Amino acid sequence: MPKKLFQNILWAILALFFISFLFSLFIPSNSKSPEQLTLGQLVQKINAGDVSSIQVNGEDLNINLKNGETAIATKENGVGLVETLRNYGVSSSTLANLNISIVNQSGWQFWAGILIETLLPVIIIGLFFWWTFRQARNGANQVFSFSRSGIKLFNPFKDQITFKDVAGLKEAKEDMEEVVQFLKSPQKFFALGAKIPRGVLLIGLPGTGKTLLARAVAGEAKVPFFYISASEFVEMFVGVGASRTRDAFSVAKKAAPSILFIDEIDAVGRQRGAGLGGGNDEREQTLNQILVELDGFDRETRVIVLAATNRPDILDPALMRPGRFDRRIVLDLPDINDREEILKIHARGKVLAKDIDLRKIAIRTPGFSGADLANVFNEAALLAARKNQSAITQENLYDAIEKVMLGAERKSRVISEKEKKITAYHEAGHALTAASIKGADPVHKVSIISRGLAGGYTLKLPIEEEHLKTRKQFMADIATLFGGYVSEKLIFKDVSTGAYNDLKEASELARQLVKKYGMSDLGPITFGKTEEMIFLGREISTEKNYSEKMAEKIDEEVEKIINKALAVTKKVLTLHQDALKAIAQALMEKENLEQEDFYKIIKEFNISPINI
Repeated sequence: MPKKLFQNILWAILALFFISFLFSLFIPSNSKSPEQLTLGQLVQKINAGDVSSIQVNGEDLNINLKNGETAIATKENGVGLVETLRNYGVSSSTLANLNISIVNQSGWQFWAGILIETLLPVIIIGLFFWWTFRQARNGANQVFSFSRSGIKLFNPFKDQITFKDVAGLKEAKEDMEEVVQFLKSPQKFFALGAKIPRGVLLIGLPGTGKTLLARAVAGEAKVPFFYISASEFVEMFVGVGASRTRDAFSVAKKAAPSILFIDEIDAVGRQRGAGLGGGNDEREQTLNQILVELDGFDRETRVIVLAATNRPDILDPALMRPGRFDRRIVLDLPDINDREEILKIHARGKVLAKDIDLRKIAIRTPGFSGADLANVFNEAALLAARKNQSAITQENLYDAIEKVMLGAERKSRVISEKEKKITAYHEAGHALTAASIKGADPVHKVSIISRGLAGGYTLKLPIEEEHLKTRKQFMADIATLFGGYVSEKLIFKDVSTGAYNDLKEASELARQLVKKYGMSDLGPITFGKTEEMIFLGREISTEKNYSEKMAEKIDEEVEKIINKALAVTKKVLTLHQDALKAIAQALMEKENLEQEDFYKIIKEFNISPINI
């Protein structure tokens, strides 16, 4: 609204400037206004020889005096000037010496003067009323279109996306192929009495490609693809969301065969009867309408409703029953092979150096989603452009990975030699501990350059994809987390606040081993019951379903795990103190140690990994 008001004011100002410009064309430019004379005064000046010339413009007389001044007068209507002057007693000889000229009034100035004086006010008033009625009509249209869904159409024939543009997700694409076949040739399904799913729910973490897969289905089937966010249905007025839902489904049905994609459906699809709001709650009304629309499809209706969410646990059971969103497709994070394929897709259209090895980038990015990998390539391209390079190098991609994971480098951060030394030994302790314990992930890089909130970092990555984790691996992780703390205490006989986050993570991980995973001497039992408030969509409390005596035992088990891991870390760093100093010294000199440099240093000390 403020933007429209500003535009109206601007147009009004421009109109005033234009009108002023038109009037200025008919106003004399002389700074001194001419003297108004009567006919008698004019005759006296003519007889006295003070008048050099007279210009007749209709009934108006423009008089030029010999002293350089001007004057104006008005003659009689319907009588010529010469006749008037003779009647006032001006002699014929005097008139013969007087320069009299007649201005032709048939030009554009004559008509413009008449039109401006008469029609311009009428035109201005008419424009004002037109603008007023136009604003009122637009306001009325907005009121009537308030219940429209505002659904957007993605044209599958323009910027076409197919399954070839979606790397990985093999099983998900196989499931979606059935939807494509139904949209292309439904009769072979109807002939066998089969019913195609009305709704398909895409479940996956953010960035795993839910929207991209939905667009690929439309591209494969070559049908219109309508998409809308579930949050666009909900308004502050009860009933508007339901009306917008009806409109969205109606548009999709008219364009059948088509696909209707609802993104982030958990915004309106959360379980009813939990949280705030009663039966008139706008969100629940919208959900009820979605359920009704899904039931209202005829058997012949070729409209597939796709929806995406990363919180399937909070969706209403009525939304998930057969006949509605009864097909659920899970989109996992890509494994190493899928990540390499995704990187190849994002490499299209980018200038890459000849020695680029995308496999190494895939190895360094476990847990990255497709969106994360796209961000890595974009950050690498920005970094290469900032350095005025002609192509993206492998080093640019490595730096981009670390930027995405930890944040940008803060080389301008000034630290003292003492803090630099503490940081070097802290990170050396992490790296050496990881390299000395069986089950720990290999070290890929060690750095004491600050990134984000971290003063330094040790990059550890698994050799292969992991979907399960053993107790030995957890213990190795806890021991590695203690590496910085033990190193500082061993070398400086003191500890710093740099170990705060490591200790916090180690303590939390030890408590999860006992309470969540049942990996303690208390046996295969979990402790604590999580309670969730659905309307908030997040975990806010945990019920204590065990006694105080059991709580003491849990604390004892957590302490045992911490002490065991800490003892292993102390043993490793005390035994290999020379290697610890060599790594720290190299970090203070180079600031960064890549995987090859790190393992080259510890190779000289013949370190054999031990079991924990």
